[in-house]
Amino acid sequence: MNTEQSQKDTKDSPMADNNTTQTEIEDVTAGFTEDGPVDPEMIDDASQEFAQELEAAQAALEKEKKEYLFLMADFDNFRKRVQKEKAELIKNGAEKAMLGLLPIVDDFERGLEAIKDSTDADVVKEGMVLIYNKLIKYLESNGVKAIESNGAEFDAEIHEAIATIPAPAPEMKGKVIDTTSKGYTIYDKVLRHPKVVVGE
Repeated sequence: MNTEQSQKDTKDSPMADNNTTQTEIEDVTAGFTEDGPVDPEMIDDASQEFAQELEAAQAALEKEKKEYLFLMADFDNFRKRVQKEKAELIKNGAEKAMLGLLPIVDDFERGLEAIKDSTDADVVKEGMVLIYNKLIKYLESNGVKAIESNGAEFDAEIHEAIATIPAPAPEMKGKVIDTTSKGYTIYDKVLRHPKVVVGE
């Protein structure tokens, strides 16, 4: 009797039916864990907590995105402003330099007008010296100075050797004998390299 009942129970079990689908099995076992049935309220609480965390994460991400876009726009504006200021600085610097040269041009024009009918070479020479000194003074006021090369040790970083000649004395070997084109610095940076003749 017990055996027949056991066989009947096994036969009636949904797991014993070969036609039982996976979905039907999941429906039967839904809501159960290893420790027993799952409380539906716990599932609802977990779902709500997850939804809240997801919403908070999405809000934080949106905030970070807005701040990033604002920062990028601010940096782009800064870059454009710096470029504009740099261009204006270069333009204004050149304008200032040219403005300072105009009085010297005026002196040249007056000098040329004055020597038209002059036959005195000393007067012409004196006028040229005055204008030259004025120009040199203007250059120095803007940081431009001549490089004194004659007699100096040859330095490839500063001098541009255009020729070598036998040194007139042993101590002049490797030194600048003559300068064919004077060099200049601007605030200790080489503006133009002097062209020199070096003793060997």
